[in-house]
Formats: sequence, structure tokens, C-alpha cells
Amino acid sequence: MPHEAISVFDMFKIGVGPSSSHTLGPWRAAQRFTESLFRQNRLQNITSLEVLLYGSLAKTGRGHGTDIAIQLGLSGDDPVTFQVEQIPSKIDDIQKMKKIILHGLHEIDFDPKEDIDFLVTETLPYHPNALTFLATYKSGDKLSETYYSIGGGFVKKEGELQGILQQVQLPFPVNTAEDLLHWCRKTGMAIHEVVMENENAWRPEAETKKGVLNIWQVMKECIYRGCHSRGELPGGLHVKRRAEHLNRKLINGKNYDDYDSWLHAIRSGGNSFNYILDWVSCFALAVNEENASFGRVVTAPTNGAAGVIPAVLQYFIAFCNGNNDEKIIQFLLTASEIGSIFKKGSTISAAMGGCQAEIGVSSAMAAAALTECMGGTQRQVLMAAEIAMEHHLGLTCDPIAGLVQVPCIERNTMGAIKAITASQLALQSTPDFAKVSLDAVIKTMWDTALDMNSKYKETSDGGLAVNIPLSLPEC
Repeated sequence: MPHEAISVFDMFKIGVGPSSSHTLGPWRAAQRFTESLFRQNRLQNITSLEVLLYGSLAKTGRGHGTDIAIQLGLSGDDPVTFQVEQIPSKIDDIQKMKKIILHGLHEIDFDPKEDIDFLVTETLPYHPNALTFLATYKSGDKLSETYYSIGGGFVKKEGELQGILQQVQLPFPVNTAEDLLHWCRKTGMAIHEVVMENENAWRPEAETKKGVLNIWQVMKECIYRGCHSRGELPGGLHVKRRAEHLNRKLINGKNYDDYDSWLHAIRSGGNSFNYILDWVSCFALAVNEENASFGRVVTAPTNGAAGVIPAVLQYFIAFCNGNNDEKIIQFLLTASEIGSIFKKGSTISAAMGGCQAEIGVSSAMAAAALTECMGGTQRQVLMAAEIAMEHHLGLTCDPIAGLVQVPCIERNTMGAIKAITASQLALQSTPDFAKVSLDAVIKTMWDTALDMNSKYKETSDGGLAVNIPLSLPEC
């Protein structure tokens, strides 16, 4: 049976907030468009460019920074390496000069206010997150290319094969949870070991381990930065950061000067239920406040849900004696495999499935990973993922003012807590008696997504987005 080969580095992508589908995806699409022109030696012949945004990208694009991401992508900047502190000045220069340097090489006239069109009443049939680049050559000929941002920073160009099946042949192909369990039974390997064997088809194991630890390094830096940043989030909602205040309150005057000494200070505060609960919330708040501020985050599996997995992993490190490289690798490999199964069997795009596709999936990934690291069996790992998603089914995506702030940031704290609870339930349960399988809940999630009204799919046309009175242009 054909399968989509998805690597841990596909599920976990380093990028810039606030949204993987509305920021990172369009950024990558703009990069692909100009890189293609460059490779074909057609870049220098472009005289003008217009960008059309459709569906959810049009309706919540301003709040999600879609227009900003497109300008950076067209300029040839990369979301992994571009200094986020330079984003405001770079965008300000383009707006003032009304010019853009395509791929960093070819300057054309470009006015973002005129040349990026938010077509809020139009949607393309393939996916709600669609954007089209319309370029004009010196000869007068025109070029049109359409891309779809399909969730988690994944981008598909119109006309590409469905699923973009990779050429790499994995030793243990997995489309479903049952497939994964089959390979575990056949080989006797744990889930993370099966995943590592598959990763070996792409690159040497040492390279995979180094890359996974780098993913954690970015997550860790994001948590620490978010826990020490004050102020108000951008966008006009006047949402105040809370992680820094909560961190200060919980630390209670203890001295530290870096992550390691901070971690020691956290551990020295005890392990009461309320104390641990507050820290898990603090970790998740920190990441998503950074995400909302155009900070550097990791899609896990998306930007809007970027705080769940780091918060649960930080909980494991701080309170479960999990500060071990091998355990961290084990955690992230397991989480990535669960996420890839959701992507194949349902969706990780809120514009397709509501917030169950983001917070729900991230919670399932975190629950499975924590269970694996806590010594759970393969079936308990899958059970934990199922429990976490089962209790996110039907969760809508209704961002106020089109910003990834309310209710998105707090939802990451809830997703993290649910993941830990799901893991504990699975570890104390016998999967033989479970009534619902992970594959069944993935199918149910997809059925729910198909039935869900479009106004609850990242459009800001329903839910909290229309019931909270605001004097903002986009709500």
C-alpha cells in the first residue's frame, strides 16, 4: 500500500510565529515561487507581482501576519535563520519604499497595501488556505502559480500529486496506528525505535539525534525567553503577557542566571499538585506568547499549538527526572510519529478541522510521548494518544480578531494538562478493555471536521470571534 513518508523534521519545523498555516506556510510558498523563477533564469524578467489570498488566509491573514510572511518569503529570507528582531524594520522599509527585492536579487515596484489582495469572499475548492502569485514579465506575458498551505507549515503547489509521496522507502511504512502496532509486535521494538529505524532511511542515526536535540534546544530557548519577557502582545487586542509574572511568582526570589540554574530553582520548589500544574501552564503560556509576538518557535505540529509538546516535555524534564538526551530524543520521535498518523488519516490544519486539528493533535502527540518515556507499553502509548484526542473532539477554531492569542494561548495550557492526564490514565489502564482505538478516534476527528461549519475553521466568522465586542478592523 502506498504511504506518505513523513520525517520527524517534517512534523517539527523551526520557524516564526504566529501561525504555521498562515505565516510559515505562505512564507515557504513565496520562497518556492521566487526560487523556481531563479532556477529557470526568469527572475530578472519580472516587472510586477500581485498576490491573491483566499478563504481562511484572507479572513484571518492580517491577524496571522500572512502579508508579512509573504513579503519576507518573496525577499528570499528564511524563517529558520532570519533574525526575528529585524522583521519590523524589514517590513517598514518595503512599505516606505514600495519596492521589494525578489529572492534578494531583483528589485521591482511592490506596494503591499495594493499588491497583496485579501479576497475574503472567495475560496478555492482544494483547501481553505490558498494563495496565488500573479507575475508579469517584461514581454507582457503573465505567470500564475497557486499554492496551498495545508497545515503545520506543509505547502502544496497546485498540480502536484496528492500527498506528495516521497521517494524514500521506509523499512517500516506506517499509515495508521494499527500499522505502527503491527511493526512493534513483529520486531519487539518500542515506538521510538521503529521511528528511528525509519529515520535511518533518510540520514545516519547520529545526524537524526543531533537534529532532534536541536529541535529541543529551540523549544527550550523559546520557553526560557517567554518566561522572562514582559509587555503586551502585538495586534491591538492589548493582551498582556502572563508567563513572566507567573514565573517570578513561582520562583519566589530564588537566584539563577541561565536555563540550567533556572531548572534547578524550579525543582527546589517542591512537587505539590498546584505547583506542578502552575509550572506546566507557565511553560505553555511562555511558548505561545512568544509565538504571538513573531518569535522563533517549533511547529508541534503547528504554531498555534506550539506550546503543548514543549510544556509536557519540560514537565517531564523538571518533575519526572527526564533531563537526559536519549529520553528527550525518545519523546520527540514518538510524538512525531503520532502526529504523522493524524496528518495522514485526518488533518493538522485548523482551517480544515478546527482547533481539534491543532491543540487536539498536539495533546495526543504529547500524551503518547510522555507515556513512552514513562515506560508504558506500545498499546498504552496509543491509548494515551486516543484519550487525549477523544476529549478534544469538536474543538472549534475561533480566534478573536484573527490573532493567535485568544483563546489560542490558554488552549495550549489545557492541551498540555490533558496530555499529562491522558498519559496517567493510560499508564494505569489495561488497553485490552479500551472501547475506542486511536484509528477510530482519528476517523471520528475527520468526520467531525467534515461536519463542522466553516465559520469555526479559523475564519473568525463564529464563536468567540463574533461574541466578544471589539473595535478592531478584523474580528
